[in-house]
Amino acid sequence: MIPDLEPKMFRLTTGWLLSSATLCLLLTFSGTSYAQVPTSAHVPNPVFEEVRSTILDAITTGEIPSMSVAVAKGGEVIWEEAFGWADRERMIPATPHTMYSMASISKPITTTGLMVLVEREEVDLSAPVNKYIAPAELTAFEGDASKATVTHILNHTSGLPVHYSVFYDDEPHRQPPPFTESIRRYGILVHPPGFAYQYANFGFGLASHIITCVSGAPFEEFMKREVFLPLGMIHTSIDVGPGLEQFAAVRYGGDGKPVPFFVSDHPGASQVYSSAHDLIRFGLFHLGHTLPEQTQIISSESIELMKKDSDPNPANDRYGLGWFLNGNEYGYPIIWHTGSMRGTNTMLKFVPQEDIAVVVLINTSSDLRQKIPRDIIGVLLPDYGERWRAVRDQPSESIDRPFEPTPELVGHWEGSLTTYDETVPVTVTIQDDGDVLVKIADQLKTVMDRVRFSNAYLTGTSHGTIPSTDARTHPHTISYRLLLQENRLSGYVSTAFTTDRSYGNLSSYLSLVKEVPGR
Repeated sequence: MIPDLEPKMFRLTTGWLLSSATLCLLLTFSGTSYAQVPTSAHVPNPVFEEVRSTILDAITTGEIPSMSVAVAKGGEVIWEEAFGWADRERMIPATPHTMYSMASISKPITTTGLMVLVEREEVDLSAPVNKYIAPAELTAFEGDASKATVTHILNHTSGLPVHYSVFYDDEPHRQPPPFTESIRRYGILVHPPGFAYQYANFGFGLASHIITCVSGAPFEEFMKREVFLPLGMIHTSIDVGPGLEQFAAVRYGGDGKPVPFFVSDHPGASQVYSSAHDLIRFGLFHLGHTLPEQTQIISSESIELMKKDSDPNPANDRYGLGWFLNGNEYGYPIIWHTGSMRGTNTMLKFVPQEDIAVVVLINTSSDLRQKIPRDIIGVLLPDYGERWRAVRDQPSESIDRPFEPTPELVGHWEGSLTTYDETVPVTVTIQDDGDVLVKIADQLKTVMDRVRFSNAYLTGTSHGTIPSTDARTHPHTISYRLLLQENRLSGYVSTAFTTDRSYGNLSSYLSLVKEVPGR
C-alpha cells in the first residue's frame, strides 16, 4: 500500500494524471465493485465536499459509471476532478482529461468555428443558407427557403422540424449518407423562416456543412486547426480523433451495458468529444478570459453576439447563436447548453455576472446533469443555493389532464403527408369527446394518444408507419406537432423508434384542411 494518500500526481503510461489515492485503489482493486470509487483530482477544493459526496454516492450505488467536473470563477479553475470509471469493463478510471461525448454541447462549439469564418467575412450571418450549400438546397413546404439565413439555423428559427438520426458501428448501415442526400431528405421547412422556435439538430448539421463548403476542409480538420488547438483543447475532437482512443469514455445505456459507438448525420449538432479540462477552458474563453496557452480565435464582440437573444419573437424560447439563455435562474441570468444522447449527459453553464463556469460530464443518462451544476453554483452563490434547495427535493407534480378539444379543432380533417419518397393521403377526425382518430394512406385507423393543444399547437402520438425508406428500417410510433391556423393544421410528423436502441427522430411534412359541412 502507498501510505501517503495526499493528492500527489502520478503519470501512467496512458499519459493520464492520477492522484496517489486513485493509484492506490487501482493497485489494490480486484473484481467489479463500486465500493471503491476511483477519483482523479487535479484541482481539489474542500468547499465542494458535499457535492463530492453526492457524486460518490451515485457511483457507489451504480447509478452512473463516472462523472467529470470542472469549475471556474474569476478566470481561474477552482475545482477539477473526475470520479468513477470511464470504462468499467477494462477498469479505466475517469480523469479530467477523459473525453466524453458532448452531444448538444457541440452546438456552441460548432458556432464558435463558424464565427471564425464570419470574422474573415467568408460567411454572412444574414445570408441565405442556400448560398453556402449549393448545389444542394433547402426545400420549403411553408414560407420561402431563400429567406432561411445562417442566423436562423443557429437560433433554431429556420422552420426546420425536429431531427435526430444515428448510425451504430455494429449494424450494416454504419455511416450516414452524403450530407447533400440528407439535405434532400430532411432539409425541409415546415414553417416560414423566423416564424417559430423549433429545436432542430439538422440546422447545426447544416452549420458544419457550411464550414466544410466554405473552408474547403473536412469539418473535423477545420475544427481541430481553427478551434481546438488554438484554444489548447488537445483532448477534444469531432468523434474520437485518431490517437485519442485511449481517452474516450464508454457510453453506457440505462441497462448499464456499453452502447456501441455511433455517429449521426448532423455532426455539428452532436459529434464533439471533449474533456472537462478542455471544456472549462472553452467556457473561460466565452466568459472573456483568453488563457496564456490560448489564441483569441474570435473577437469579444463575436463572443457577446453568440450570447444575445437573436430572435425578435418574444413568444419563442430564448436562444442566442448556439447558446440557451435564461434570464432568471434562482435570481441570476444564466447562459448554458446541455447535451443528451444515448449513453451521455453533459452540461456547460455560465453565471456571467459572477464570472462562473461549471462543467459536468456523465457517460450515461442521469438527472444529475441538472442537479450537480446547481449544487455547485449554490456553494459559490449562497442566495442562489437557498432558492435552489427550496425546490430541489420537492417531488415533481405531473398533472395528466384529459384532452378537451376547442370548437376550432373538432371535425374532420383531410390532407397529405409528404416524405422524401412519396406523398400519401391522411385523415384526422377530432371528436367532441376528445378522441382523435388518424388514418395514413391504407394503414389501419388508429387513436392518437397523449393529445395536447397548447399555444396553437396540436401534439400527440399514434401507432403507424411513416412511408419513407429510412423510417421503415425499424419499428416506430409517430409523433405529431401541428400548428392551427384558421382551418389548417400543418407541421411535421416524426418517428419515435420502439426498439431497444435509439435511432432518432425522422420528420416529414403534414398538412391538413378542415372539412367544412355544406361545401
